[in-house]
Amino acid sequence: MRRAALSLFVLLLAANAQAAIVHVVVDGIIHPISAELVGRAIDEGAKTNADLVLLELRTPGGLEDSMRDIVQKMLKSRVPVAVFVSPGGSRAASAGFFILEAADIAAMAPGTNTGAAHPVLYGGEKMDDVMKAKIENDAAALMRSVAAKRGRNVAVAESAVRESKSFTDQEALSQKLIDVVAADIPSLMSSIDGRNITRFDGTHLVLHTKGRQLVDFNMTLKQRLLGTILNPNVAFILLVIGALAIFAEFNHPGAVVPGVTGLICILLAAFALDILPTRFAALILLFVAFALFALEAKFASHGVLGIGGVICMVLGGVLLIDSPIPEMRVNLPTALAASVPIGFIAVFLMTLVLRARHTRVVTGQEGMVGEVGIARTALEPEGKVFVHGELWNAVAKAPVPEGANVRVIAVDGLQVKVEPV
Repeated sequence: MRRAALSLFVLLLAANAQAAIVHVVVDGIIHPISAELVGRAIDEGAKTNADLVLLELRTPGGLEDSMRDIVQKMLKSRVPVAVFVSPGGSRAASAGFFILEAADIAAMAPGTNTGAAHPVLYGGEKMDDVMKAKIENDAAALMRSVAAKRGRNVAVAESAVRESKSFTDQEALSQKLIDVVAADIPSLMSSIDGRNITRFDGTHLVLHTKGRQLVDFNMTLKQRLLGTILNPNVAFILLVIGALAIFAEFNHPGAVVPGVTGLICILLAAFALDILPTRFAALILLFVAFALFALEAKFASHGVLGIGGVICMVLGGVLLIDSPIPEMRVNLPTALAASVPIGFIAVFLMTLVLRARHTRVVTGQEGMVGEVGIARTALEPEGKVFVHGELWNAVAKAPVPEGANVRVIAVDGLQVKVEPV
C-alpha cells in the first residue's frame, strides 16, 4: 500500500514537472547567440516535456542566417512554440517578422508592431537587379512556406517582404498574421488555453497553458559575454582600446600588461567583426587615426594632425558596421566619446616617448659626457681632472694648464677624454 502511494506521489510530481512553460526572452539584434539561446530553450522544453516554449520577442531585426537557424529549430521542435511581441512599444521587425510567423502561436501586445521584412544585403555592396530579385524571391518563398503551413494570410505576409509593409497589433490580428493580442503573459496563457493547433508536420495538438508554471530560461555566462561583444558599440570600443594598448606596448617595450590587454581586446573585437557586417575600409581609417596621433606628437602641427586623427577615428567608427538597422551600427555619441579621449592619450604617450629619446642621459658613464670639471694637473696630454665629484685619469685633445676648466667629451673605461672649455 505504501509502495503504491509512493508511486502515485512520484507520478504526480512528474506530472507537475511536465506541466511547465519554458519562457525565453530575445531582446535585441538577431545574431548567432540569439539563435543558440532559442535552440537551447527548445531543447530544454523537449527534455522536460514542457507544454509550451514561449519566446518573448523584441527586435529590430538582424542577420538572415541566424533568423533561418531560429526558424528551422522552431519548425522542428517537438514542443509547440509561441512567439509573443511584448511589452507595448516593442517590435518584431525584419528578421523578427519571420520568427513571429513561423511560430505555432503568434501573439502581440497592444501598442506593438511588426513587418518591414524586405531583405537587405550587408557589407556595403550594391545589389544588381538579378541578385536583388534572387534574394527577394528566396525570402518571399520562405515566408509563403511558413505562413501557409501556419494557416496565416500568405499574401499579406509576403507583402511585408516584397513591399516592406509594417503592421500594428490590431492590423496584424485583423489580417490574420497573428493569432491573438494579449496584454501580458498571463492573459496570453488564458487566451490560448484549450486551443487546437496544427503543427508544421500536420499533426494536431490541444494546448494546455492556463495555470501552468512559467520557467525562465536565461543566457549562460558565455552567451551573455558573447552577446555583449556583438553589440557594435562594444566591439568598436574594444577595437580602439586594443589598438591603443598595442600602441603603448610598442612605445614602451617590455611593459607586457598593455600588450596582453591589447591582444585580448583585439581578438574579442575580431570575433564580433567577423560576424557583424563590417566595412573593412573603415579599419584603414582607424589605423590612419593612430598614425596621425603619432605624427602629432613628433611634429609641431598645433593640433591639426591630432584633430585629423580624431576625425578619422570617428568616421571609422561610424562607418565600421554597415547595416540599415540603427541598432546594428556604431552610434555617433559612442564614436565621439571613445575617439576624443583615446586621441589625447595616444598623443600624450607618444610625446613621452619622444621626450625620453631626446633627454640627455644623466647617470652612468654616458652621464659624464658634457660635464665640466677642473684640471688638477697639467694635461700634456694626460693628467688628472676633477669632474662629477670624482678624480679621473684624463687625456686632452690639446694641452691644458693646471686649474683650467675642461669638458668631458667621451668616457673610455676608467679614463675620460676632455677638451678645454
